[in-house]
Amino acid sequence: MKAKAAVFNGAGVPFEVREFEVTETPSGYGRSELIASGVCGTDLHFYRGTLSVGTPTVIGHEFVGRLVDCDPDEAAAYGLKAGDNVIADIAVPCGKCLLCRNGDDANCVNMSVTNGGSIYEPPYLFGGYAEVNYTPLTNLVKIPDGLDPKIAAMFACPGPTAIHAVRLAKQANIRIDGDTTAVVQGLGPVGTFAVMYLKTLGVKKLYAITAGDNKSREELAYRLGADEVLNLDRDGKDRVTEKIRSENGGLGADLCFEASGAPSAVPQGMNMLRNRGAYLIPGQYSNNGGVHVEPQLITFKALQMIGSSQYSMIDVRDYLDFLCAHEELYETILSLGTYYKVSDVNRAFEDALAGKNVKTLLVK
Repeated sequence: MKAKAAVFNGAGVPFEVREFEVTETPSGYGRSELIASGVCGTDLHFYRGTLSVGTPTVIGHEFVGRLVDCDPDEAAAYGLKAGDNVIADIAVPCGKCLLCRNGDDANCVNMSVTNGGSIYEPPYLFGGYAEVNYTPLTNLVKIPDGLDPKIAAMFACPGPTAIHAVRLAKQANIRIDGDTTAVVQGLGPVGTFAVMYLKTLGVKKLYAITAGDNKSREELAYRLGADEVLNLDRDGKDRVTEKIRSENGGLGADLCFEASGAPSAVPQGMNMLRNRGAYLIPGQYSNNGGVHVEPQLITFKALQMIGSSQYSMIDVRDYLDFLCAHEELYETILSLGTYYKVSDVNRAFEDALAGKNVKTLLVK
């Protein structure tokens, strides 16, 4: 038995689709067959060269599949069994560093990953861009029975990413409720989920900011809960900023969620916030260059700036709980995916880089 996988050979280099032997499942691992594996913004950064990864390798960390082979006793210890639909979480915190010891394993300073194995040593297929995946049972999260795994696959990384940023805000005693005016910068997968998630938290007024000429993306933001969508190209950066600064009697927004990845979004976000406003910044996940920032704004406005780069297993479980609690979103969520065979990975990346899709996914 063989399985196809997309091998990444470096920035700007087309993926090479290879066939690999499906080998015996190692002890402590589960072998899963692909249902859908998302193309993350991180993967696009690898391709652009704004993030680095060793090559050749099978990248991808949004693998959703059906668990087909595992030791029954080992799997049972983690609440798993063959036939379960699962999400493969690649993060492996050390459990020993200062952050891990203080309950913050998402920011472990010795983080390793499950998808970093060699493509030259069996079982070869550790990454998400493959028809078969091998992941330690410790890093498999069961998708609840009755939840369509393709729904879970749509935001398998963006969802937990947004949820973790909000978790950090709550840990800092930042209120997000019916008195909150919130702004989401960017309407890629993370921003799209953030709009949906913040709306379910009951925020009073929710703005979404985008750019370019993509009316369908703006309409989607309204469907997911945005009260107003502003476009930097159509409305102008200054007018967008002033519009949001008119909130709270001219003080600005209570909360800003940066999901665009554009460095220029950060100074604008700082300007849109009120005194003691909170800025969640999970979107700046690559080296896209510097930008001029007026640090005195942080001081004079006493801004609460919270970076958030990873997420924990608990965030994945909270993401699945969120989906189970909001069946009214299923039809819209399913409409967001554009699917490509693993063998069509280069066309998938071409379309994703061109911004044609809300969410790009690989399937068997």
